[in-house]
Amino acid sequence: MIKIVLDAMGGDNAPIETVAGAIKAISDNQDIHVVLSGKTDIIQNELAKYKYNEEQISILDATDVITNDESPTMAIKTKKDSSLVKAFDLALSDENVVGLISAGSTGAVLTGGFLKFGRMKGIFRPALCPVMPTITGGTVSICDCGANMDCKPEYLEQFAVMGSAYHKVLGKENPRVALLNVGTEDHKGDTRAKETFDLLKNNKNINFVGNMEARDTLNGEYDVIVTDGFAGNVLLKSMEGTLKSFLKVLKSEIKASKSSKFGYLFMRKTFNNIKQKFDYNLAGGAVLLGCKKLLVKSHGSSTADSFAVCIEQIYNMHKGDLIGKITDALANNGVVENE
Repeated sequence: MIKIVLDAMGGDNAPIETVAGAIKAISDNQDIHVVLSGKTDIIQNELAKYKYNEEQISILDATDVITNDESPTMAIKTKKDSSLVKAFDLALSDENVVGLISAGSTGAVLTGGFLKFGRMKGIFRPALCPVMPTITGGTVSICDCGANMDCKPEYLEQFAVMGSAYHKVLGKENPRVALLNVGTEDHKGDTRAKETFDLLKNNKNINFVGNMEARDTLNGEYDVIVTDGFAGNVLLKSMEGTLKSFLKVLKSEIKASKSSKFGYLFMRKTFNNIKQKFDYNLAGGAVLLGCKKLLVKSHGSSTADSFAVCIEQIYNMHKGDLIGKITDALANNGVVENE
């Protein structure tokens, strides 16, 4: 079995949704073993609600929890008995653990990835890479979306290489890579954007399709959007906020009149399809590309379905040898040593 450790106490809905997600994941895939890191008695109480193959679930006892209010670096270094630190330590000590998932403090998860897992050989900066659904039924990833606020052009080039390798594991043969910019013309942007454009254009190991604008994020024309963590985070949250607002307004308008309510009866399936199509929780979590082990940061508000998707995400990345593919891509790119 492929072993994956899940921070059972991380996230807004833990441990109810984390445990339920683990149960769903192992029910769908008998080749997965999930280690639930957290308070044993609480996790056992949740597990008691389900019938499941006990060989596919185990508990790693951890009596403490890292909160969003704590200093990420201090928490990772000092809260040795927290569910997140215990999860990282197990992933490091047990070679059978292929990856880790947490919906806890983003800062703590990223810090743990940097300090505990460390960078792969050749990686300048690991990049946080979430996946979002597009209007064509595919997916697009934003690389980076928050791990690196200030980036050099060569960092962004590596993000493109890693993001491309990631999408190949997802099943895309020749991922389309674009650079987030203020216009699509080749000469657009500040000095860094222009330097990055030249690097990406001359990189023979990626399918660079040029600059793109934020409004085209979900149109299905791109697979990997390359940007720094600041702009990427703003882009990601803008997209998520817009989708939430649209669905909220749609619901409000349906309830506004009897004719709208009546019309909804005939359009219910269509509306539900739209809602499901743009449910970013079902696309999986954000992968921290460039670490020595697989690491997924799930949404803080993740449901059981989302955690199950994240577990399957780790499983598929391992099966697809994502770390090996990134290593090969870096070698082809002429990068062999860390900065």
